[in-house]
Parts: sequence; C-alpha cells; structure tokens
Amino acid sequence: MRNICLFLTYLGTAYHGWQMQKDLPTVQETLQKAAAMVVGHPVHMTGCGRTDAGVHAKCYVANFRTSSTIPADRVPYALNTHLPQDIVVTKAFDVHEGFNAIGSCVRKEYTYLIYNSRLKDPFHVERAWFYPKHLDETVMQRAAQQFVGTHDFAAVRSVGTDVKSTVRTVYYYDVEREGDLIRLRVCANGFLYNMARAMAGTVVYAAEGKFPPEKIGQILQSGNRTAAGPTVPPGGLYMTHLWYDDGIEKFECTPML
Repeated sequence: MRNICLFLTYLGTAYHGWQMQKDLPTVQETLQKAAAMVVGHPVHMTGCGRTDAGVHAKCYVANFRTSSTIPADRVPYALNTHLPQDIVVTKAFDVHEGFNAIGSCVRKEYTYLIYNSRLKDPFHVERAWFYPKHLDETVMQRAAQQFVGTHDFAAVRSVGTDVKSTVRTVYYYDVEREGDLIRLRVCANGFLYNMARAMAGTVVYAAEGKFPPEKIGQILQSGNRTAAGPTVPPGGLYMTHLWYDDGIEKFECTPML
C-alpha cells in the first residue's frame, strides 16, 4: 500500500471543521469521498489537525493509503475534478509508511484576521472579524509577546478534546497592520482546543484596556479561563504554515501566493 501526502487549501465557511461528524458536512468527509472515486476504494484521510467549524486553511496537510497506481503528480488534478470549489488539492507526493499528517507535524502557524474599520466590508464577511472600535497594534504586539515561550495554556483553551498536558511552546506571535486589516500570526508546537482564537481575544482585550498586556503572564499562571479574553469568531482564523520533521521527512507546507 502506498502512503500519499496531500497539500490542500480550503475555505471553511460551509463546513463543520475538518473532523468527520454525523449528518454534518466536513472537509475530511468531502475529501474522502473524492479520493474514493479517484482510487476506486474507500480511504481514510488523516489530517494535520482538527480545525473548528468555519475556520479556513491556506495550507493543510493530509495523508491516506491506497493500492492505486495513479502517479502522485496526477492525484491533485484527479481529486479536484470531484471536489467543490472551496476545497483545492495543490500537491501530492508519496511518503514513507510511517509518515502521519498529525503525528509528524512539529510546528503549526495560525493567522487571525481582524477587519478594523468603522464600516463593514462585504468582501471580508466570514473571512475576517469585523471590529469597528480602533485597535492599537503596538499594544496588541506587547500583549501577544507575553504568550511567547513555554507555558501552561489552560487559561486560553475551551473544554473539549482531552489532552495529556496543556503545556505548549509558542515560538512567535506577531501583530501586523495593513490599512484596516490586522494580522495576528502565531506559531507553536501544538494548539489546544480554541487556543488560537482565545489568544486573539485576549490580545484584543488588552488593546481595549481591560487589563495591561503585562498581566497576561499572570492570567496564564492562574489557569483561569474567565480571566482571559473571549474566544473570537472562527471566520477570521486560517491555518497558514506547517513544518514537518519525523527523522526521515523534512518539509514545509506554505500558503499559495
């Protein structure tokens, strides 16, 4: 059996996240059905993470096993003929038997978009969080910096998937403004349930003056979810970069230009 790795990009508005759910449309189910039509047998797609309902992916990695002999470079074209327009496979290649899209991933980057203007932009609906009150990106950067390092992130996660530990390492958290659009880019070795969205809400709370940026360290130490900011809407969140190193394979998944 071959093990094939896929790079894909998708708009998550119409889906209830990646993970397959009963009677609800998901990216995993849609991709599995398309792949089965291409290779001629049922397949199971392993994804690099469970994105929430409405969350997007500029880049996403999945892998599946197949007995099909279709050349890997033809797989994206074949899959895309059976996929809706909001899911596109951009690359496919054979990987070794032990490769696993989630287990082999060593770092992930999420980007959260805030449309910070007094007037809405219809082209950013479900693509960025509309926030009419002006936000000071310099204060937001001071707040974001407090998350960098190895910490217990229980204060910025929602109760959901059980995990052995809530300790994670954040490598960077950068805040950038381009006109009315604010980008929050955060990279970590793993994310807890709703962690990226709760971190963004906490950064916004600091910019609103509800607590000083320097207090975020205390909030993390407390482990108190109610002390941090809210879990912001899913439509502004994108998976944007993935790093892989399992001792055999080393590669990155980066957004398409």
